[in-house]
Amino acid sequence: MEYFKKYGLIVLAGGGVLLALIFYSLNVPRNREANAIERGVMTVFSPILVPAARVSGFFEDVWDGYISLVHVQQENLRLRKEIRELNERVYAGNETLLANQRLSRLLDMKATIKAPTLAASVVGEDMSSWFSTMLIDRGSSSGIRVGMAVVGADGIVGQIVKVAPETARVLLLTDHASGIAATIQRSRARGVVKGKGDGLCTLEFTTREEDVKVGDQVVASGIGGVFMKGMPIGEVTMVKKGEYGVFQTVTIRPVVNSAHLEEVMVVLRGGYE
Repeated sequence: MEYFKKYGLIVLAGGGVLLALIFYSLNVPRNREANAIERGVMTVFSPILVPAARVSGFFEDVWDGYISLVHVQQENLRLRKEIRELNERVYAGNETLLANQRLSRLLDMKATIKAPTLAASVVGEDMSSWFSTMLIDRGSSSGIRVGMAVVGADGIVGQIVKVAPETARVLLLTDHASGIAATIQRSRARGVVKGKGDGLCTLEFTTREEDVKVGDQVVASGIGGVFMKGMPIGEVTMVKKGEYGVFQTVTIRPVVNSAHLEEVMVVLRGGYE
């Protein structure tokens, strides 16, 4: 503060002279040679003007760099937004394509069923160790009744066991309480497909003399009238004939993977209130 009081007038005067000289130099015609006074002034102040010009240029470069970085950041944000929107469109397009493929296969199955059918979406599931069921978004208001068969694009899914106005619960064929009269497609050996849990089934009541092999296809026999004759159920993965007993043990892997189901069809025939 003391320094400014002592030398303030000198600093202000020097700054004024400097500004006046700069203004004067800017208005000097380009094609006129400098006179002796101008050359003297330039000689005296050149040690100051040159560093000042360099400092000015440095700060100008810094400012231009800052403006460029701001523009680059804004451009990056814009590009990121566009990429995110494009990814969302790609994901949505892929989901639509996969849904169309699933529905197309479901329609192919529908063409093989002579009874009326109703498409439904899976909205819930219970795959605990005690129960194997799923919830669909169609109910009694759509004409669904307890006991109706439920199928997927590859074959049998299960049977309706509970109905509400807008939803219904499906007992999967892998549940322990499920039972479907079935036939080995190759040998015509018969049995009852029972749920075993863990995504598997067994073919029960098949005698040891019946011809059953690993890889055999198991289809509904049509007995009981719930599931149409010839509807795919699964594939034999293990055959075990014990040393004693009348029946053999047959394990079946269902053709429908219930854990991946998103759409099903309900066969609108039979059932009860």
